[in-house]
Amino acid sequence: MKKKTTKKPQPNAVNAYIEGSGQVVETNIVETLEENYMPYAMSVIVSRALPEIDGFKPSHRKLLYTMYKMGLLNGARTKSANIVGQTMKLNPHGDAAIYETMVRLARGNEALLHPYVDSKGNFGKAYSRDMAYAASRYTEAKLDNISAELFADIDKDAVDMVPNYDNSMLEPSLFPVRFPAVLVNSNFGLAVSMASNICSFNLAEVCETAVSLIKNPEHNALSTLKGPDFPGGGYIVYDETEMEKIYRTGLGSVKVRAKYNFDAEARCIEVTQIPPTTTVEAIIDRVVDLVKDGKVKEISDVRDETDLSGLRLTFDLKKGYDPDQVMLKLFKLSPLQENFNCNFNVLIAGTPRVMGVYEILNEWTDFRRQCVKRRIYFDLGKKKEKLHLLQGLKKILMDIDYAIKLIRETEEEAEVVPNLMIGFGIDEPQAEYVAEIKLRHINREYILKRTEETDSLSSEIQEMEDILNSPKKIDKVIINELNEVAKKYAQPRRTQFLYDMADDYVIEEEQPEGYPVNVFFTREGYFKQITPKSLRMASEQKLKENDEVIFTAEVSNNSELLFFTNQFKCYKSRCGDFPETKASVMGDYIPAKLGMEDGETPIYMAVTENFSETLVIFFQNGKCAKIPFSSFETKTKRKVLLNAYSAISPVVAMFTITEDCDFVLKSTAGKVILFNTALILAKSARDTQGVQVMRLTKAELAGAYPADNVEIGDIERFRIKTVPAAGLLSDDDIDQLKLI
Repeated sequence: MKKKTTKKPQPNAVNAYIEGSGQVVETNIVETLEENYMPYAMSVIVSRALPEIDGFKPSHRKLLYTMYKMGLLNGARTKSANIVGQTMKLNPHGDAAIYETMVRLARGNEALLHPYVDSKGNFGKAYSRDMAYAASRYTEAKLDNISAELFADIDKDAVDMVPNYDNSMLEPSLFPVRFPAVLVNSNFGLAVSMASNICSFNLAEVCETAVSLIKNPEHNALSTLKGPDFPGGGYIVYDETEMEKIYRTGLGSVKVRAKYNFDAEARCIEVTQIPPTTTVEAIIDRVVDLVKDGKVKEISDVRDETDLSGLRLTFDLKKGYDPDQVMLKLFKLSPLQENFNCNFNVLIAGTPRVMGVYEILNEWTDFRRQCVKRRIYFDLGKKKEKLHLLQGLKKILMDIDYAIKLIRETEEEAEVVPNLMIGFGIDEPQAEYVAEIKLRHINREYILKRTEETDSLSSEIQEMEDILNSPKKIDKVIINELNEVAKKYAQPRRTQFLYDMADDYVIEEEQPEGYPVNVFFTREGYFKQITPKSLRMASEQKLKENDEVIFTAEVSNNSELLFFTNQFKCYKSRCGDFPETKASVMGDYIPAKLGMEDGETPIYMAVTENFSETLVIFFQNGKCAKIPFSSFETKTKRKVLLNAYSAISPVVAMFTITEDCDFVLKSTAGKVILFNTALILAKSARDTQGVQVMRLTKAELAGAYPADNVEIGDIERFRIKTVPAAGLLSDDDIDQLKLI
């Protein structure tokens, strides 16, 4: 029997479906990628995503050139929908993509340092994620004044004109920009396997740096181009080493920080400028999450108060906190400080290149030199052509009578030009020009003016030829244009610098400035803090029915709160974590506020500022535990402590003392003792069982009270000097023991 063999799959092979044949054949994946994917990838890189040396992507260029041809450089605004429709003659993409391009270039969007489109209507905001722009039928636009510098030489053959996608008209391959727009306005592009992210720089600084590099190639750009200048302002945390790296390689990151001010009267931080890589909504969402997670306790409310006057993000600050320290924490934890990652990837002659500022300016200068030369060549040709015509006219005017006679004696109109060419020895263009002269121009004044114009043209032609033959004169033309642009359109720097700032800083838990507050804790587990001023205005406390206040004290607002529960836990919090309220409200329900488990309730609250106090616990079995508060202090800021006290016997009472003092204990058998806590040694173990203080026989500890709060006759007779002690029977009814 013949053995069946299977064909081994070829490496790099995939199955491909042949359309219309119903067959699937094996083909090489490398060939498939080369034939199908590579053309698409190259199209995205070269014709869509990356900017060129003039600072524009094809979509930008097509839109702006359409607006230029529509007469919107000097004319009135027109509906954006008209512009979008006209742009479709050059841009084969849909109207939505074209309009989005225009929105980003518009002044109203505030995405560019120097917008190219003068807009009217709602164009959204670059710093807002949710502030959407209006539809194109509602907005109006025209070219902004600075756009004149994009088209200054475009009609003088300064750049190549190429056919559009259907060969119905021509469009510029590049703009002959008179300033380095590639660095003045930011640009982001995401291509296939590569990207570009160019930050914006101040126009005056860019022009000055370009001039300096033309004059001296060894010029230090950092001395004139201080750093990026973002449309949204903010602060750059200056790092000279990183900046030099960006200028040399085109890669690196710039740390941008929001700008804010503090309104002391309203106690709120107002953020007015944010990094270019984030939005107002992203900041609000992050800060709200930080507040919910307890990582930022200093802020009580966050609001977006942006209006027609500009961006304003407001953080309400709790009393006692330093706004600068709060902002340092937010810079670390939120998008209020972010890195702008630079990737200066620019198309040069159709090839993507990552270049630093030095190389970009040098490439732009070379490009501009070619534009200036082509413009001068164009003007030179026009002037030579005109001079040639005037030279022919000059020959005619030397014997105008003969010219008139020659024309009059010519029988056919078609013979006028040939006869003039023969009679005066001029060529056909000159003869055509002479033949079109009006009769009124055959006078002495006209003749003298044309003669003077001939001399002037000769001088201008000579000057142009000198410029073309001198690279230094070409550079001088570029320098003059750069200085003119800087003088005309320069703006003050929006982004400022912060020097000598630490790269990494550790945020310590900030203690707010202390001020007095009155705290109240009820038997049902409600807590509230009230300022003395509010308490004086309304001292009657609102409580739940059958509830009562079991703890009240005047403490500092930065005090620590310890809540001991019936499940032997201690929940730690701070006064600053609770809002300041009024006597007319019930306050916060602690089990819900601190996230206690079902059935778990607080049985005691302690307040401390420095954990120097001592906790005294009396148990039903007659024992007493003395635990220093330092045992509840933790370095890791833990919120819940397990085994906070002993579970051997139920708790009768808890007290906080600063020094040893007297307590009165009474049992269910009617016996009473008076003892001082100095008889008991403090133990650091939180779950210590304590020391037997009252010896109990068929009885339990019924109550424990500070001696200063008890009114009983001859109280000293109950004092004990050693523990444990059984105590003495009280003459008073134990249930009628008077408490002050």
